[in-house]
Amino acid sequence: MEYRVIYSNRKTCAIQILEGGDVVVRSPYGIPKEQIEGFLLQKQGWISKKSAEMKERQKNVRRLSFTEEQRKLYARKAGETIAQRVAYFAQQMGVSYGRITIREQKTRWGSCSSKGNLNFNWKLILMPREILDYVVVHELSHRKEMNHSRRFYQVVESIMPDYQVWQRWLRDHEAQYRT
Repeated sequence: MEYRVIYSNRKTCAIQILEGGDVVVRSPYGIPKEQIEGFLLQKQGWISKKSAEMKERQKNVRRLSFTEEQRKLYARKAGETIAQRVAYFAQQMGVSYGRITIREQKTRWGSCSSKGNLNFNWKLILMPREILDYVVVHELSHRKEMNHSRRFYQVVESIMPDYQVWQRWLRDHEAQYRT
């Protein structure tokens, strides 16, 4: 099996199946290649299942396309709306944040830096409001828990009790928003 390894300051290995079916292993620094390959072998059933799901999902996807003018218009609208939602939820959660940046990331809907700077994909503005709110709450929750632990998801759930519905919707529909 072909795969790519991305090393970072994480504690555990994780596998990601990209849209094209490529397998990416996210690994802590210093993990030997043999250990990564053992991990892949152990997860081979899961990888096959997820790869098949990804291929099936891609067959049924009608991708959106935009002119440069439309991109700029949507990005401006996203910046205004997201800034309002961030301010609203930050106050509700009792957290602060730094800069808000609107981008067109290829693989992320949002991110939060250790300094509290927030990045969001402008395409969130095209999705149902609950999805945009979920991503905002998700990123602001990193201001309390800079990980994806059980405590992190408890923070998310305290603000958005039905977050799993929106998390699932995003996973099921995100391919049509990728360009």
